[in-house]
Amino acid sequence: MSFPDSILSAAREIRLLVTDVDGVWTDGYVTVHADGTESVRFSVQDGYGMVQLHRSGVELVVLSGRDNPAVRHRATRLGVSEIHMGSLDKGPIMEKIVGSRGLTPSQVATIGDDLPDLPMFERAGLRFAPANAVPEVCAAADWVTTCAGGNGALREVCDLLVLAQAKLTS
Repeated sequence: MSFPDSILSAAREIRLLVTDVDGVWTDGYVTVHADGTESVRFSVQDGYGMVQLHRSGVELVVLSGRDNPAVRHRATRLGVSEIHMGSLDKGPIMEKIVGSRGLTPSQVATIGDDLPDLPMFERAGLRFAPANAVPEVCAAADWVTTCAGGNGALREVCDLLVLAQAKLTS
């Protein structure tokens, strides 16, 4: 896939990707079982993209409105060391994440799909939305992926960031 030069140029500065989960890592659907437990599906291709992103030197942090044990398990298995779940008030949490690292907005990217993710967008220099994000999020994004959430959107963003990091060293 080819990306616009302006997006690649901005992506070269990125040191941190803060990502929502439901609708980004997943297709946004939750299966509720008869016993009340829930399950969600994750793409292994997205997972591989996250591993490659980590190897490229870009840190990944989870910021999800829902608290789901499956998400925590998946994120931990993929090497995500900082996970925030259970709050839809994402702006202040995003400020703490970025501030604790001493990063500027131009060094931070984010991906989200719904209205609670817009405060994350306000605090990031590069904003991504899956193809099936709500219109307001797509309008605020610098890049809307060709893939939907849970179906390669996160992999697309990871690949873009990895490509940009590789261009830094070549």
